[in-house]
Amino acid sequence: MAFTAIYDACVLYPAPLRDLLLQLALTDLFRAKWTEAIHDEWTRNLLANRPELKPELLARTRELMNAHVRDCLVEDYEPLVAGLTLPDPDDRHVLAAAIRARADVIVTFNLSDFPADVLKTYRLEAQHPDEFIAHLSDLAPEAVALAARTCRSRLKNPPKTEDEYLEILAMQKLPETVSFLRRMDGLI
Repeated sequence: MAFTAIYDACVLYPAPLRDLLLQLALTDLFRAKWTEAIHDEWTRNLLANRPELKPELLARTRELMNAHVRDCLVEDYEPLVAGLTLPDPDDRHVLAAAIRARADVIVTFNLSDFPADVLKTYRLEAQHPDEFIAHLSDLAPEAVALAARTCRSRLKNPPKTEDEYLEILAMQKLPETVSFLRRMDGLI
């Protein structure tokens, strides 16, 4: 595990992307981390947009995430928040967690909320999830393909073909990931 990644709430919100990022976290290619506040944010937003979902189900998802990804929760980052400046003050808790965890990367769709000039002070980088997965694909292509296959195999109601699963990932704004997985013909 050469580096640490903080998952922002926006990449945990969509279930297909969350599933893939969590499966990748189990590869031990990196350390994936988040906070209870990040959990609160993605679950709160998901429940606001999908009121038919049961809070107990999302609470169970949180418990499983925390139980299966080793050492994933960042704690004691709160004192750092007040001293940080970002375009959106509501994102300071993510940066504070990244600093506390000595992370290398924040995986987020909201790249403009984490300016490079601010992050470089902390030796951090913000990466779109597609870029993040592309880097992992360069490091360990078979592990990434296996993670995708594992995620696809869990989709049973109804089951998904490789093409159907890749379409789901395409809807998650992951064009490089989809292109890579298409080249891994038959492995997912």
